[in-house]
Amino acid sequence: MSYHTNLKSEATLPTIYRHRSIRKFTEEALTDEQREAIWEAGRAASSSSFMQSTQIIRVTDVEKRAALCEVAANQKYVRTAAEFWVFCIDYTKHKQAFPEAQLDWTEGLILGAVDAGIMAQNCLLAAESMGLGGVYIGSLRNNVARAAEILALPPLTFPLFGMCIGHPAQDPMYRPRLPLETLVSENRYKALDAAKLSAYDEQLTAYYKERSGLDLNWSKAVTNNFSQPLRPQILPFLHQQGLAKR
Repeated sequence: MSYHTNLKSEATLPTIYRHRSIRKFTEEALTDEQREAIWEAGRAASSSSFMQSTQIIRVTDVEKRAALCEVAANQKYVRTAAEFWVFCIDYTKHKQAFPEAQLDWTEGLILGAVDAGIMAQNCLLAAESMGLGGVYIGSLRNNVARAAEILALPPLTFPLFGMCIGHPAQDPMYRPRLPLETLVSENRYKALDAAKLSAYDEQLTAYYKERSGLDLNWSKAVTNNFSQPLRPQILPFLHQQGLAKR
């Protein structure tokens, strides 16, 4: 296994703590060595039951990039970032290894999603450690069937999200996270403290006003996201792909 020891890579904790989603990139391309090092970091990630049920599709075709950009709410960096990758649940290789495999259980879907998330975060962390930046593109699922068509995905696969990677052309503000005490409990579940939520909403309101003039906070974002059907086309498409049937 190649460890790319000649590449400059910053320490882990500082890299994690300075994470920002990057949506503006220079025109500079990644080197082959940088790209391979990032993929190797993804390949080294933990895998549920070591099933390794993920595939990364690197999209270099200009027309495919444009089509996926349209699917992804026309976020232009899908077209313009140096790299655009799609992380997919992939059970086709498992079917090849064992044709009688029961791959339509919901647990299999969860297993694949966990694998893809861990692999992708390894990739992004590796990229950021080298001074690169990136952003996840979950809006590929706005029209998941079209995304799958563009990528010629076979049954037993599912395009979970995309990732733009490149050289940053911006240094965005840090977006405050929920306080640690609202995310970590001991021995049993701890309900959210209303006072801490209110204080966090005030903090995030100030952030959004300064960043973009929006009247937004965490509670309002939750309301916006969950006050309507949430991509109802996902479940029928999963069933069409032979996933999460039972």
